[in-house]
Amino acid sequence: MNAHQSTQLGDGVVRFFQEYLPSLRGMSPNTLRSYRDAMALLLRFIAQDAGRPIETLDIPDLSAVRITRFLLFLETERHNGIATRNVRLAAIHAFARFLAIERPEYLGMLQRILSIPSKRGAKQVPIEYLESGEVQVLLKSIDRSSSSGQRDYTLFALMFNTGARVQEILNLRLHDLRLDPPCQVRLQGKGQKIRFCPIWPGTAQLLRQLVEKRCLANPEQTNMPVFINRNRAPLTRFGVRYLLRKYLEISSNTCSTIQDKHLHPHSLRHTTAIHLLKAGVDFATISQWLGHASLDTTMRYARADIDLKRQALTQVFPDTLAPPDTKNFPSQSTDLEHFLQSL
Repeated sequence: MNAHQSTQLGDGVVRFFQEYLPSLRGMSPNTLRSYRDAMALLLRFIAQDAGRPIETLDIPDLSAVRITRFLLFLETERHNGIATRNVRLAAIHAFARFLAIERPEYLGMLQRILSIPSKRGAKQVPIEYLESGEVQVLLKSIDRSSSSGQRDYTLFALMFNTGARVQEILNLRLHDLRLDPPCQVRLQGKGQKIRFCPIWPGTAQLLRQLVEKRCLANPEQTNMPVFINRNRAPLTRFGVRYLLRKYLEISSNTCSTIQDKHLHPHSLRHTTAIHLLKAGVDFATISQWLGHASLDTTMRYARADIDLKRQALTQVFPDTLAPPDTKNFPSQSTDLEHFLQSL
């Protein structure tokens, strides 16, 4: 084969990532990176399995048998969990569907790849979030007397207010803020979808104070990021994780319950969702608020909180779970009543 001659597989990979995923499917950059990693691992595995360089591989080399061996390799050699294995398989399935449209002559082979099932048994990671008192302790741990502290306080207040994904917050530009009533921010979520999220007047005031000096210095540069580091470069996800860890460590000195939680920046999004549910906001509104693709994603928060489960039971069985009428109980039953009510 000529060194400069591309294969059908090579052409397909290029179109898959340059045209199909970003343009036709509207995949987010994070999803693109996940799919890219999956395809890179797969191609390296097949090249080694076939004993040929990657650039010589073609579509017939993507057999269902090899894909199955690749998935086993992920679990046994790379020690990936079931969830990661299923994510890699989802990327392969997406590529197989794309090839089925582009190269229907391979449809039978691709259908066998698509018939490879996801593996059951992936552990559900418990949703970690902060109770309202813990949120207050975290925010109070931030020293707002410095410019960096003012930025950090505004950052976390906005994340709690909106429940936005970390990258959605970091992508905010000055022109995405509306700080006059009705106050709101313009967020770009997964699949480049745009949504507007209301913010409290207090959050708007924090943002106004944060960006006021920069707006006065550069009134025309409305495309500047809202959150920047000391080098005036955009704040990164790593930076947010570092800041959260820093303030959680400070908070744990005065709030012992924080010590027992495995919290990360996405936990702030979970916190907003749980508290919206506890406040009685309906699932459809929360789904739109958080930018969920379906209500199923929102529903998992209802399964995460024991208070919500108690509220649901009370609505279904109000008489059964209502506190007993103690006036008809003998006085010696008091301890038993307390015991039963505490269950």
